[in-house]
Amino acid sequence: MSRLITLEYSRELRFNSTEVIYKRGDAAVGLTQRVAAAMPLLEETTLPQEHPPIVPVVIIGNGPSGICLSYLLSGYTPYLDSATVHPNPILYKKLQETKHIPITEQDLEYLSEGLEGRSMNPVAVLFDTLLHPNADYGYEFPPVLQWRRDKQQHIPHLVLGRATPGGAWHAMEGSMLTISLGIWMELPGVNYRDLNNGKRRDVTSDRATPEEISSYYRNYVKLKGLQKNFVDNTYVTSVHKLCRGHDGEVLENGHTDEADGGVGDCGDEVFKGNGVECVNNGASGVLWEVRGFQQVQNDTHIPFCLFAENVVLATGASDSPIRLGVEGEDLPFVSHSVSDLGLAVGQRKLDMNSDPVLIVGAGLSAADAILCACNSNIRVLHVFRKSVDDSDLIFKQLPKTMYPEYHKVYNMMCTQTYTNVAPSSAPNRPQAVSIASSVCAKMCPKPQLAIGNMGGNASVGLFPDYTSFPEHCVVSFQSDSKCLLQGINSLKAFKISMVLVLIGTNPSLFFLKGQGKYLGQDPTKPISCKQNPIDIHPYTFECTKEPGLFAMGPLVGDNFVRFLKGGALGIASCLLKRLKKKGNLISTVGNNFI
Repeated sequence: MSRLITLEYSRELRFNSTEVIYKRGDAAVGLTQRVAAAMPLLEETTLPQEHPPIVPVVIIGNGPSGICLSYLLSGYTPYLDSATVHPNPILYKKLQETKHIPITEQDLEYLSEGLEGRSMNPVAVLFDTLLHPNADYGYEFPPVLQWRRDKQQHIPHLVLGRATPGGAWHAMEGSMLTISLGIWMELPGVNYRDLNNGKRRDVTSDRATPEEISSYYRNYVKLKGLQKNFVDNTYVTSVHKLCRGHDGEVLENGHTDEADGGVGDCGDEVFKGNGVECVNNGASGVLWEVRGFQQVQNDTHIPFCLFAENVVLATGASDSPIRLGVEGEDLPFVSHSVSDLGLAVGQRKLDMNSDPVLIVGAGLSAADAILCACNSNIRVLHVFRKSVDDSDLIFKQLPKTMYPEYHKVYNMMCTQTYTNVAPSSAPNRPQAVSIASSVCAKMCPKPQLAIGNMGGNASVGLFPDYTSFPEHCVVSFQSDSKCLLQGINSLKAFKISMVLVLIGTNPSLFFLKGQGKYLGQDPTKPISCKQNPIDIHPYTFECTKEPGLFAMGPLVGDNFVRFLKGGALGIASCLLKRLKKKGNLISTVGNNFI
């Protein structure tokens, strides 16, 4: 790498930071790091190359979204299975009209018309009903697709991920159960139960553990021969658009700039291991420059730079925990990850004699933390802003027979609420009164259960040392492990041992211009999977504001594996149709640049 590019890389990294997730043993530990600190400069003896390699497609993220898209781009092609009948007669008639044509070559808008499902993206609903017909009605019909390998449909691509294939599933607590059924977590062409040795627990569990799912995704990549497309332990630090001149030279933002070092001098320290075909395309158009580093043996970090004709954002939604933004949130006993609770329990930093653990949030991550604490006999204070009767609570949307553990948590949220009336029968459970923040540090009572609410519908298996605080919010955390809570008419203070703030996560698109805000449905707000997903074309998943840039999965509102597969279908179909129009699908130049 030339001195010019080395200096450019140094400058770029000084102004970029990210949440980098390192995996140590079985626990995922989130560490906020300056990328510059984790990214040593290369020796200046590396020779420059004329141009970095050009890849047709770079997929950022190796979770189920990236894996499924890699499968479709590797020549695996879906056709209607003539031995099956879809229960939707209108859709089945449409499929019969073109039964000899791959689904990827058909009109997805026509096929999707009139379908309804639990995704806002019509192709996601289409692909789901082809893979799991009538699943929302409780049926388990076989897929109506058969898969054929067609090498002429193969599009060379790279999948860049921070760990091994499976993405965030490797970092989840392994003994919990997934919300979705195990079969809904499977990817095309490989039955989940076949890889999981046919395990069926009971009526509640056709659900799976994260450990089983992460193992399934790892094995899926091997079984389908996709390994050559995956580059593990890679961290993307910059993605930005370049222009390609008519004579084939690459221009940055439409012009060259010697002060910035241009882009043609990017070093040839690129991924080691396998080979992949390159596109030999000198036509004018848009290229994307993708920079980052790969972590190899002995914690060595090797920078890379490559060009891509198309970039797919498949990074998921778990990169950046949402914060409360209150005083003391950066104190060492405040965490934003369920796995930190399991780690503390495993290291015996918490037990039944510890001060309570404060859990903030009313979603499933908070419920998982409550279950973990209760199973370890650790006292819990549970704070959430909503009323227990709020119709938006996720627990109200889950069937009791399939999700008994979450309904147990919801029952406790409703019945074991805090009260300011101290029962005389519990002299050791002192009352918390309304206080001012100036005396917060002096009054740290233990919580009191509301006996009046423990009647009729309380379950036998409820955990006695759990207390909920509906319609409360956190005011501050203090360095002496005390927290101040704000209720409707009062302030309350408690001594706690650990805090878990579990109020959701947002994607981290720090490697894009302006954190990628301009790609959102509302470009004035940060990208949020629920509130402000990336604005895409509904049938191609291409960003409306950036041709050649695609997004899928939680970034476009598909938070369940069952539906994010539709993004893979839409993107693969779009790219195959475009490449087919060029006259030749892919021209290969055997550059072994991975």
